[in-house]
Amino acid sequence: MKIMFVSAKTKSEINGKKISQLKLPKKIAIAYSIQFKEIAEKVLKILSANHKITLIIQVLGCSSPKFPSETEAILLLSTGKFHAVSLAFESKIPVYVLEENNLKKISKEEIDLLDKKRKTSYLKFLNADKIGILVSTKPGQENLTKAVSFKSKLKDKKSYLFMGNNIDINEFENFGINSWVNTSCPRMDFDSSVINLKTLNPS
Repeated sequence: MKIMFVSAKTKSEINGKKISQLKLPKKIAIAYSIQFKEIAEKVLKILSANHKITLIIQVLGCSSPKFPSETEAILLLSTGKFHAVSLAFESKIPVYVLEENNLKKISKEEIDLLDKKRKTSYLKFLNADKIGILVSTKPGQENLTKAVSFKSKLKDKKSYLFMGNNIDINEFENFGINSWVNTSCPRMDFDSSVINLKTLNPS
């Protein structure tokens, strides 16, 4: 079977003057989702005149990039808040989202909400008697060995493995599971019923 890769990019245009006047800290990292790659390169050229760019990096839905310690803020070129809130929570660095030439800072309230959801998911896991362990079959996300190993350690809980290419959170309520442990894309823990395996087993 032949596979065709088609590049996708946003049709958005940047306002150079407006970008150059953005009120950002002096030392910033630029992150972007793939469809904003060309725009990110243009923004890099504009901001380099008055800012030190500590890093420019593509972010994926499941990535957790590391940023240089000198980074004072992250400028994210993307849509929505899927990447942004996670970046702010995990990096502990202020995150600004640039969308349609408008700048918005991810608020403390948005970060606290994600933190609350993750704490809720941990408590659900501790109190659960039935655990569903999610395993993706997608290349790069499949962690069956770790899932099986983790399952063997759950002596006081009933546990079940669920494997699939596309994992739909909306289907979870059909299985009578009290808590779900995710071994694939870490962004799935945006739902309070899901906790990442790395949270329970950092090693």
